[in-house]
Amino acid sequence: MIAESLVLFALPVLLIVAAAFDLASFTIPNFITLALSATFAMFAAVVGLSLGLAGWHLLAGLLGLAIGFVLFALGWIGGGDAKLFAGVALWLGLRDLVPYALVASVFGGALTIAILLLRQCPLPAILARQSWILRLHDARSGIPYGVALAAAAFFLLPSTEIFRVAVAI
Repeated sequence: MIAESLVLFALPVLLIVAAAFDLASFTIPNFITLALSATFAMFAAVVGLSLGLAGWHLLAGLLGLAIGFVLFALGWIGGGDAKLFAGVALWLGLRDLVPYALVASVFGGALTIAILLLRQCPLPAILARQSWILRLHDARSGIPYGVALAAAAFFLLPSTEIFRVAVAI
């Protein structure tokens, strides 16, 4: 029951909060990444992950962090996005890391195209009163890639190993 709650409630809530912060402010606070790590540690303890399997998840998180920092250094994503990618990678493990990266890339590309197209349209007056929408609509602003990262995690979650483990308990 606890493992199921962590995968079906805590993880999704953290992803939604990360996406909402990124959409509204182009930042993802560190507390979200820390909470992802802490909830994964609870999940691992509750389901009794072996040290070896937990180590593989940790390796996936570290690989995710390395990939994220390379993308950050290239200026393709923000630092919060890099840390969010690593936090999700920790949860998913090596088995689901590549599918996650691919789906996140596709979702990120679609999000980028959608925002760039929307930036070509004038904002209705009612929306122009919202500061976060003005920032999102500004052509000099980035892309809130955390939205794509969260969406990709939601998309893949039902087919992941952690989901199967959580619902089997």
